[in-house]
Amino acid sequence: DTVEAGTVVRGNDELERNMVRVETVALSKGLPPEVITVLLDLALSLNAGTANCTRVLKFLIPATVVPQEAIVKGVSWLCVGKMPMNAQVLFVRWVLTVFDLIDCKDDLRSIYGFIFSFVTEENLCPFICHLLYLLTMREHVHPYRVRKLLDIQAKMGRQPFLTQLLALYKVFRPDLVTLSLPSRVRTGFKNHNSTWKVALSAVQRKNKGAVLVDQSLSLDVKEKPSSRKRKLHHLAIPPLTSAFDSNSSKKVLRLQELRSFKELLENIHNIELPAQMGSLLGSALALHYLDCVQDESAFLRLNFWLGHSLQEETCGSLFHKPQDVYQSFFLPWFVFVHCSQEGFSSTESFLYKFLSVWDGCLLRPQILDLLSDIPLMPSFSVESRICFFFLCSVIECLNSMLVKWLTWHSVSASEGGLDISLNIMELVRFVGLLASEGLRLESCHVLLLNQTLAFYETVCDMFLKFSLPLIIMPPAGVFYPALFATDSVSVDRLGYIMYRYRKNLTLAKKQEQQREQTFHISRNTYKEFNRNLQAMVNSMWNSWWCVPGSEIEIDKDLIALSKVAEPWCRFDLIHHPALFSYAIEFHQRVSEIFSH
Repeated sequence: DTVEAGTVVRGNDELERNMVRVETVALSKGLPPEVITVLLDLALSLNAGTANCTRVLKFLIPATVVPQEAIVKGVSWLCVGKMPMNAQVLFVRWVLTVFDLIDCKDDLRSIYGFIFSFVTEENLCPFICHLLYLLTMREHVHPYRVRKLLDIQAKMGRQPFLTQLLALYKVFRPDLVTLSLPSRVRTGFKNHNSTWKVALSAVQRKNKGAVLVDQSLSLDVKEKPSSRKRKLHHLAIPPLTSAFDSNSSKKVLRLQELRSFKELLENIHNIELPAQMGSLLGSALALHYLDCVQDESAFLRLNFWLGHSLQEETCGSLFHKPQDVYQSFFLPWFVFVHCSQEGFSSTESFLYKFLSVWDGCLLRPQILDLLSDIPLMPSFSVESRICFFFLCSVIECLNSMLVKWLTWHSVSASEGGLDISLNIMELVRFVGLLASEGLRLESCHVLLLNQTLAFYETVCDMFLKFSLPLIIMPPAGVFYPALFATDSVSVDRLGYIMYRYRKNLTLAKKQEQQREQTFHISRNTYKEFNRNLQAMVNSMWNSWWCVPGSEIEIDKDLIALSKVAEPWCRFDLIHHPALFSYAIEFHQRVSEIFSH
């Protein structure tokens, strides 16, 4: 209906009823393209008031696609300058959210200059840079735009969103962007779709025929979950969709129209990249196209999409539903990396994050294959980031092997099976040497130390749990790093291990005295246990960790050079670095009790 000029907005009950009705439909079914156009114009023109402007934008959920002319008209209202800044930001965020639902983008690219003019607005700059990044083509990169971005960077500092856009400019025109940019640019654009993501995903699930939202927006939405675990709705390969109008005057061919490699070769110069770069991973012809044209901008955009898709929740979700995630996302990704022989910084970042929680088994061939594609780096970096986690995985694997051997022995020993005690003894001593050297090289890293202690939790109970007449103490290179560790978990585990050793040795000695066993525990084993136990008691209870004649005896003059006050009590129960925080907490609680 036509609304008369001068109609009052505030307190208008009819307007409120209509707004509620439209909002209900929008959040349940989504809005058709023609309604999106009308409502967006109503909101941005401020004809319904400033408050209703933001309200309309927040429930502007498309059912299928968003008309390009609606976005263009919205940019024109942005140029008028009447909207408050929060409404301007909300509008650009909305455009970013529905970017890949826009039916075509030719006209949007034709007003690139108008959109670029808003980079000078500090509040809008991060969002405008993101929008420009999605729209930029080679013809848009000009010297004056590069200079403008560099001027803004000089004022604002090296912001990730500016660096990301300049990196894309440099790919298209390296002669214009002479600035040295970091080789591994962290993700410059944050996800801005939190206002609409729940409603938009709900509508898309109902309207299955609708175009899927670009996965770079990371719509990791859940339906009122009962668990706090995050889902991986965004880790899937999106379908191929064109970034251009099919009726455009440009002679372009969409990748999804190709049916054979011959068609690809015949039209190699008339193909435009799809709107959703992640869709390339699901198309064999698209991978051939990338391999043929060697388009740096394509690799840059694909790396950006991968970075968004792999960040934050990927590692945990991969363990949570490995097969689902593998089939929908990782398999096409592995195939692409293998075919393209290209290393991505986003892949590299993912690997360094994933290796810290990797169990060494999940997707092992693929993960090791990806490791071979990471960029060249200093050897110390490879050692610290990769070899360290590999060493932890090796010790974990050997622990698993030991448990299986011991389980087999406990079952077959009564049946007169093969005696494998010698093999187990060699394995335990080998791991002791390996762990001692690893702890020395890695400065007693807490993760490696705990993997080693987990191994010795198995070793200390070989007699009681697995009926193996063999007791092997940990070497000094393992025992003392655990005793003087700075984390309470390692000290606690060492105490438990010593307790279990005592239980095993006590039982072995009792059976030996009662002549119930045919084996004999070496006196050296008892001596080694007593020596370690004495070291723990002297250090933590008697406040004297450096006993003359012991394995850790240190020259008094050398201790004096450290200038540490009362060095003999630095590792007792009160002052031990791993337990000091508990002593402080106890003191505070006691003080609170007496203060009351």
